[in-house]
Amino acid sequence: MGLSDIAAGIEVTAEQCDRGVATVDGTDEALADRLEPFADDLPCSAAEAATVVEAYAAGSAVDACGHAASVPPVTAAKALHLLGEQVSPVGPRGRDIVADWLAGDLARRTAMELVGIGEQTFALAAYVESHDPLPAARDAIDGALAPSDTDPLAEARSDVPDLL
Repeated sequence: MGLSDIAAGIEVTAEQCDRGVATVDGTDEALADRLEPFADDLPCSAAEAATVVEAYAAGSAVDACGHAASVPPVTAAKALHLLGEQVSPVGPRGRDIVADWLAGDLARRTAMELVGIGEQTFALAAYVESHDPLPAARDAIDGALAPSDTDPLAEARSDVPDLL
């Protein structure tokens, strides 16, 4: 008996649905309400920041998150940075060069040439290097972006003893 004999008569009757990234949010309070205490420190309103976070958690790119919240993509990137996400547009070497520019050790034009980026990207990199994330705000969105202590997919995985 070959594979074709085994598969004879089998047909697909349903399609798999793409549900996006699985997240667990164990809080009862709305994300916008949790971000409200940080509204003065965010580059957009708490409601817009919540929309950015929700779009980001669903797997959208940063620019798409900005469009979803009706804010410029750079504003979405700044909000995500302040909320603790890694959104620097340059790598470690580029971050060092931007830090040197911020310290006054390099001219802006020289720093931009060394990193190989344009004005807007350099401005975002400088913002990321000169503004620290808000730790309490990260805690406020923790359930929306980070996995919880419990593994929601634990039942779906096998453990090594299960294989023996």
